[in-house]
Amino acid sequence: MKLRTRLGLGIVSITIILLVPLILALRSLEVVHQTTRSLRDREFAGSLALGNFRQIAEDLRRTEDALFALHDQPTIDRMRQQLARLSATGDSLARYSKRESASDISNAILALRASTNAEYAALVAGAGNTAEDISAQRTRPALTTLDRSISSIEILLRDQTRDRVDAAASATVDAQRTAAGSLAIALLLATLIAIWLTRSISKPVYELDKGMKAVADGDFTQRLPAMEKRTDEFGRLAGSYHGMTAQLAELDKLKAEFVSVASHELKTPINVIVGYLELLQEDIYGELNPKQREICATLGKQAQTLTRLVKRLLDISRFEAGGGKLERRQVDLDRFLHSFETSFQVLALQREISFRVVRGDDLPSHVLWDEDRINEVLGNLLSNAFKFTDRGGTVQLGVEGVGQEVLITVRDSGVGIAAEQLPHIFEKFFQASNQAYAAAKGTGLGLAIAREIVEAHGGTIKVESTLGAGTTFSITLPVRAAITRRTPFRRTPVIEEVA
Repeated sequence: MKLRTRLGLGIVSITIILLVPLILALRSLEVVHQTTRSLRDREFAGSLALGNFRQIAEDLRRTEDALFALHDQPTIDRMRQQLARLSATGDSLARYSKRESASDISNAILALRASTNAEYAALVAGAGNTAEDISAQRTRPALTTLDRSISSIEILLRDQTRDRVDAAASATVDAQRTAAGSLAIALLLATLIAIWLTRSISKPVYELDKGMKAVADGDFTQRLPAMEKRTDEFGRLAGSYHGMTAQLAELDKLKAEFVSVASHELKTPINVIVGYLELLQEDIYGELNPKQREICATLGKQAQTLTRLVKRLLDISRFEAGGGKLERRQVDLDRFLHSFETSFQVLALQREISFRVVRGDDLPSHVLWDEDRINEVLGNLLSNAFKFTDRGGTVQLGVEGVGQEVLITVRDSGVGIAAEQLPHIFEKFFQASNQAYAAAKGTGLGLAIAREIVEAHGGTIKVESTLGAGTTFSITLPVRAAITRRTPFRRTPVIEEVA
């Protein structure tokens, strides 16, 4: 599946999952809406009709009292209108009441029509006592029946309203629970899909970043296992990456072989040149005049410089190609440091520079190192420190024990190195801009070889510097250096055995 397709499906899935709680919430709200609408259309409407019916019945009662006082035609007409309204309201009220209550209301209205007509006829005929009897025996009981029916319907509507309100409240709570539960599940599913999408992208990106860092460090053997089996864009990218690393490995191998062969082949003509120069200086081919001897001496110095350069190129080529060998042996650390103290004290006096060796606490008496190689590293660092430190400055060699390691620092108060140049200081042939302060320019190989030797011992080397304030090189070496195998194209030693 292509990465674009996977992203599209993931986004669509998350959208659908998040829409489900919305749909469920809308359905739950629809139930609440229907319950509320039913409450409005039935119970509330019934309560309004009941109130209207009660008002008409009260008006009818007052009109019936007025009939005894007035016993005129307008009053009886008003009673008939009220009875008609009462009948119409009773018919609409019958929808909200029981059948018995509706029947009682209908019969009471019929009785009221008959009794009020009889009352009016008796009052017109002057039979007041007969009218009162009709009112007491027929009209008032009918009105009482209406009151009783109204109370029964009122109780019924109140109970129905309470049940309907409880149903609406329950529907609201159900809607809330449904919305909350479905939202929680949807968020969980959406989170899982988002995590899946993130991991499907971030894991190969992290692996590719790790691989590219390894390539930048000179390790072309780094694989991308999480990407190799994929068929999407990352899979194709992994294929391109492996093709690139294979080509870079081959090129680096060819480069190391070329430098090694070229350096080795250079030794023969250089030795021939040095040999003939020595023969000339010994007057084997005739006596030389002073000018010729001066020229031969200059040529001899340059030939020796060229010899050292070729030797350094061979050394670093061997280490990079995995052929650099270490000859470990027990080294008396105090004797080792004393040799540096005596060797460079003369140079310090000549250049009027303060030099001292500072021994820290917990120093082991013996270490297992390649003494010649470490001597070469420290000699190179101290030579550089003196070379870039002015008269009156200080150079310090510090050594202290840190657990199973030895920390060595070479600190000077010289011209320093620019911050932007520090990341490149251990690269082959790189020379910092402070070379202008040195009496003799270097080859740019000393620090590169120093790093190879230190890392071959299983240690680390780093540098800190400030322009105008000095430079500090820090070397961390194990007390007992591991036997390491420096594989080609790999910067980090592979430990095979620890003595």
